Amino acid sequence: MNNLIDLARHIPTPEPALTVAYTPVVLAMEGRQPLELRVTAPAAGTDIPVVVFSHGHGPSNYIPSKDGYAHLAQFWAERGIAVIQPTHASSRVGGLPADAEGAPFFWRERVAEMKAVLDRLDEIEGQAPALAGRLDHARVAAAGHSFGGYTVGLLLGANLHGEDFRDPRLAAGMMLTAPGRGGSDLTPESAERFPFFDVDFSTLVTRTLVVGGDADDPHFTPRGPEWHADAFEDGPGAEAFLSMRGVGHGLGGIASLDARETETEAPDVLEATKRLTLAWLRTALGVEPDAWTTASGALAGPASALARVTTRKGVGS
Repeated sequence: MNNLIDLARHIPTPEPALTVAYTPVVLAMEGRQPLELRVTAPAAGTDIPVVVFSHGHGPSNYIPSKDGYAHLAQFWAERGIAVIQPTHASSRVGGLPADAEGAPFFWRERVAEMKAVLDRLDEIEGQAPALAGRLDHARVAAAGHSFGGYTVGLLLGANLHGEDFRDPRLAAGMMLTAPGRGGSDLTPESAERFPFFDVDFSTLVTRTLVVGGDADDPHFTPRGPEWHADAFEDGPGAEAFLSMRGVGHGLGGIASLDARETETEAPDVLEATKRLTLAWLRTALGVEPDAWTTASGALAGPASALARVTTRKGVGS
């Protein structure tokens, strides 16, 4: 029951079921401190698909860690998907020292941390007894918000100056308000500060959903909200762009409820974001083949006030 939800109720989603969560799950990392994770998963069932979630680099101290995005992870897990959330090297509360190589963004280390999770799913299950033998290691996706979307984009195939970071173990991926093209598309100050944004999305071949807010006006570029759709425009694997209406970078509260990352609190749009992203994951990971078609089709009705979908063929709804 959520009294703040209205139009999003028209977007179908499964009923929630009980979940279990383990934190901290700890992975030893060579030459540095351990990597801490949170795992949230359905309490029952087998062959559970997995999403590895990469957090952003926002202003709060704790949200950019395994402890952020809890309501999103919970929503997905209640409806059949296990979510693994690493605390990245860039996290202020649990990351690497500010004077370590690669600081403060640690973009390479973030990619390495996501790959470490993929490498060691068995070890993660070993620290989470209720999940042992229940995760489907062949059905794994990556999702990320903001700078986490950048991290995921590299894992999905986007190249940086010819360097390939793609991980073929990922069946699908989701980029939520991720940075767009770098270089000349950025302000001069941003181009100098973020040379690693100069990625080539034309090599992004993994099945991908790109998500943005139509009021997200980034300070990195003069181009406006459409900058966040670049991975969809350029990436052959990006099959759809989901534009959430009336919200900015926080998508109505994606990182945390009532947090300063949430520049616009929009519970109905936030609920629509959760339902639509879940539906896409359920289809992409083979849980329910028609989930995305059904959920996105609901945007032809009253829920059209909340979001718009553009497909690779340019068909909007």
